[in-house]
Amino acid sequence: MNRLSSIRQQFTPSRINIYFSVACFFSPPVLGSVVSFVFNGGGLWSVLLIASGKRRFNVDRAMMALTIAIYAYCASNVLASIANGAIVNDARHLVPLVTFLFFPISYSTWSISQKTMLVRIIVLASMAACFGALLLAVYQQYRFDMRAEGGAGNAIVFAEVLCLAVLMCGAGAVSGLEKYRIALICAALGGTIAIIYSGTRIVWLALLIAGIAILLINQQRLKGRNAARILLLLAAIAVAIAILGFQTIAGRIEFLHSDWDALAAHGDHTTALGSRVALWDIGLKAFRERPLFGHGVGATSSLIKQGFQEQFGMDEGFSHFHNGFLTTLVQAGILGALTLAAIFVVAARNAALVLRDSADPIERFGATMIVVLVITYLTAGMTGILIGHDILDSVFMVFLVSGTYLASGRQAALVEAETTLPANGQAVPSMTEAPSKTEALTPPPATTR
Repeated sequence: MNRLSSIRQQFTPSRINIYFSVACFFSPPVLGSVVSFVFNGGGLWSVLLIASGKRRFNVDRAMMALTIAIYAYCASNVLASIANGAIVNDARHLVPLVTFLFFPISYSTWSISQKTMLVRIIVLASMAACFGALLLAVYQQYRFDMRAEGGAGNAIVFAEVLCLAVLMCGAGAVSGLEKYRIALICAALGGTIAIIYSGTRIVWLALLIAGIAILLINQQRLKGRNAARILLLLAAIAVAIAILGFQTIAGRIEFLHSDWDALAAHGDHTTALGSRVALWDIGLKAFRERPLFGHGVGATSSLIKQGFQEQFGMDEGFSHFHNGFLTTLVQAGILGALTLAAIFVVAARNAALVLRDSADPIERFGATMIVVLVITYLTAGMTGILIGHDILDSVFMVFLVSGTYLASGRQAALVEAETTLPANGQAVPSMTEAPSKTEALTPPPATTR
């Protein structure tokens, strides 16, 4: 009986949220699509919990604004397929939108977590992900002489999700919320080296821009001795990166230079750069043909294949146009692109308001998560995938849900009481019990907001 009680305590809602959060933040660069199964599985489970009355929607202004933007984007994609008379053929391409529809549901169940615990999980799971990704990258680089792709199976996706893990380590180190600063900095360095081994140049730029943003957000903490230490650490990291990644960086830059020369001098579209330019040309032509509703989400591959054959005399096939907004313009037209942009605008605005008005370190950490998410995805999406990949979509939702909750949300109370029964048969609260309704209604400590 005691053993059964112990097992039940390990699977209370609060502990399940802990395991779920660890999996969501550790798995993307190391285990790849596992994060998709975890997040979407959690979303389905959350639907059942809400339907059964065991959870309630946790609604706040920031969450509602994002929900409206996300649902408008999903609706624009469905509308595009209907306008093109392709709703049946496009059905399987529309299924991945379910990941986005889970946003308010996952937000409501994730927000039973204590904020301090969630921040610690995010930082430490990201640290473990960086070390794991480094081991995979080194093995792939030196054993198979290939661009590192970790567990994601794609170098670009691997670099993008690992970039977020690196930035979480950096944010944890400079925000003062986590005491293992040296370990976090070492993890960030290891993750950065793994990103370099991926050879994904655009993510190198995203990492630099987002890293500067983190320093600016935390500039009040980086004064005096702290500033000197940070500068020394940054210099040491730069030297380590230059030594360990010089060959890869130099090779990728030379590769880009040769592609540029081939394209400018001979109009060669067979190179990586040439293929991207050809894709953008094909995409813009397809957008001009149907600017309002686009061609539908299922038409992309056929449009690209046809465009390469007719415009460049090449037999090439891609699943997207290597530019996130151009892909959306072709698939869902102007309406789709505007609603997609609205998601990023609303998320950035929510973060900006918190950074302007709040001095609470946890709220500012949540806002920082949103800022680096927006920077990373928009930068990487200029020459790659913005959304539309199972790993990227799930990670986008993971950061958006948890970042919005930490920045602007309030912890939700459980509907059912989590209790354990002692020998006398009287119920007592569990150690992992969420705050009571009375506690949940108590206003949080005032901030400078």
